[in-house]
Amino acid sequence: MTSRTVTAFAAIVTLSSCSGVAGTAGAAGTTGTAGGAGTAGSAAGSTAASTAGSATGSMADAGDPADPARKAAGGSACTATARLIPSCGAWWGLAPEIFTGRPVDQALRGAEARMGAAADVVHVYHRGGEVFPTRAEIALARDPARPRLLMINWKPALDHTWAEIARGAIDRRIDRLAAHLRRSFPERFFLTLHHEPENDVDESPGSGMRAADYAAMYRHVVLRLRERGVRNAVFVMTYMGAPNWAAQPWFEQLYPGDDVVDWVAMDPYADDRVKDFDRLVNKTREEEQFAQWPGFYRWMQLRFPGKPVMVAEWGVFGRPRDPAFKRRFFESVAREIKRYPQIKALLYFDSPHAPRGDTTFDSDPGTGRAFAKLARDPYFRSTPVPRP
Repeated sequence: MTSRTVTAFAAIVTLSSCSGVAGTAGAAGTTGTAGGAGTAGSAAGSTAASTAGSATGSMADAGDPADPARKAAGGSACTATARLIPSCGAWWGLAPEIFTGRPVDQALRGAEARMGAAADVVHVYHRGGEVFPTRAEIALARDPARPRLLMINWKPALDHTWAEIARGAIDRRIDRLAAHLRRSFPERFFLTLHHEPENDVDESPGSGMRAADYAAMYRHVVLRLRERGVRNAVFVMTYMGAPNWAAQPWFEQLYPGDDVVDWVAMDPYADDRVKDFDRLVNKTREEEQFAQWPGFYRWMQLRFPGKPVMVAEWGVFGRPRDPAFKRRFFESVAREIKRYPQIKALLYFDSPHAPRGDTTFDSDPGTGRAFAKLARDPYFRSTPVPRP
């Protein structure tokens, strides 16, 4: 680990509280214990923090504009800031029916029907020269009955290194995207650039894929978009965040800078070492080389005390020897989410063919009911999605 990282981790031992997200309600928290480890774009495990504010009310159908939870939220002081930070609770989102081949609009509506609730955020993926948002994505964002925020995940190039992008190799592509956004989509949206960069880092000289190259690439793309008039993008830095990557000497060099990052995010998955939500967002490992890693959420609390945290992907794999595991896990989220007030968005990765297994949220009836109940929890329904 870098000396900076070690020093930060040492401070956690004596840290009794940490500032939450600037401009949000109930965003102070304290540190707690740690949990297990993992892969598949993973990070982080358990902490104890004070609860964040949330509106009350029940939801019969999250997509119904007359829904009582939405009415309660609309009549409260819960609002979203210019950086799309909900002042109460957290956004509820999905990457719906991934790897099924269904178009995004059909996939989202299918997933919403399966869970009996609407998503606040839909997570979509683009790469290279694709221009976004697409017509279907714009229609989802502007749905008059149930507007949604877009979380757009973009890998700007697969045929250029990060260093080449930072030197301007795809500036025409960036400019074309900026023109499309100015013309077609003035609404605020989340944008993350080349998520989970850790396992793409190549620190060999001249690779163009060093951690510092990633930071330079990210900065260049953000600044170029802003120079070309894109003011509605809320930029997210998405870490894989597993302890093995945090132990690398280059880990801290990935961060592009506070001026170009609005939210920080992690992509944890519940593998065999994770038993509940606490250990999902604060994964640790017992091996000596990872001993000082406190868990990703606690690291974020200390490293980014003024920024909201997004769990941009999370998923739960089934366990053949423990068929009730998924159900119990979803129940743990409802119990434990308020311990993490800096988490302001939770986006589930719903896929029957995720890289390490099935993460569908309704793989059996009991699991589906637990997830549907979680999706309708007032904590995730306290701040209404801003209308276009």
